[in-house]
Amino acid sequence: MTTSVRNWFDLADLLHTCKRRAPVILVNGLAEQSESWFANRAALSRDFELKVPEILVYDGDAIHAQIESGGEINVEYLADRLCHFLDQFVQRTPCDLVASSLGCQVALTVAVRRPETVSKLVLICPSGLHGSENLPMIEGVRRSDYDSLVRSVFYRSPFSAPELVAAMHRKFQDRRWKKGVLRTLRGTVGNSVAPLLPLVSQPALLIWGAQDRVLSNVPGAVQAAEQIRRGIQVVIPDCGHAPQIERARLVNRLISRFLRDKLKSIPPHLSPHRFRTAGPLSVYGDGRLQAPAHSLQ
Repeated sequence: MTTSVRNWFDLADLLHTCKRRAPVILVNGLAEQSESWFANRAALSRDFELKVPEILVYDGDAIHAQIESGGEINVEYLADRLCHFLDQFVQRTPCDLVASSLGCQVALTVAVRRPETVSKLVLICPSGLHGSENLPMIEGVRRSDYDSLVRSVFYRSPFSAPELVAAMHRKFQDRRWKKGVLRTLRGTVGNSVAPLLPLVSQPALLIWGAQDRVLSNVPGAVQAAEQIRRGIQVVIPDCGHAPQIERARLVNRLISRFLRDKLKSIPPHLSPHRFRTAGPLSVYGDGRLQAPAHSLQ
């Protein structure tokens, strides 16, 4: 046997003994995919095999083919796109879904529709669970007020940088991109996935921003999410609608620990207890979740 053949069999044995990491799929909200996860991809790829499907690109051919055919850009359409991606380009399921905002509605829809394909869920500021939403994208279009649009998403002022405002201004000057945005808003605004919550069988981590100005009722949404039987919730203080950007380091640690089954407790300062309204639902009522406040900083 030649050296090259021996090397090949040695490599094959090595690959056989190494456990392949489960795929983690990042699913964006109304912000486009690449922009949504710029603060997370490098950190999460150290522990997981990341895949980032472009299921919602406002000036892309797919979305405009759907529009020209008379179809709607709604949650069901986006769920179909994600299912197609899982079937055609992942082919190794179950996988984990990490989603934000509108993307959480898509992830929940797929998790209930195709439970065998989804292992765990991470839902960041999920929309459509409870109450209405204040959509800055609509006001930004109507008034060309891109500064207010950007500021409404974040709690901390450094994220309302002139560069972000200028980028949004450039985007909205593209008529094809703007048409994609408007049709997506038309098809998704007011959609509710609340009936799906009791049907979710997978473990789920829900991450909220305490100062989220896009969701009209964060306490009500936290209460509604308690219907997810295997759900864990955290609320990040001094944070808006994009924790994956605004508090990226903390969010990356939460995601990584949860997906690796290492998130055994929630620090008290992240507990959703202060948001719970009076009622029978209680996730943390047994007092088990105690940890030093610095444990996830």
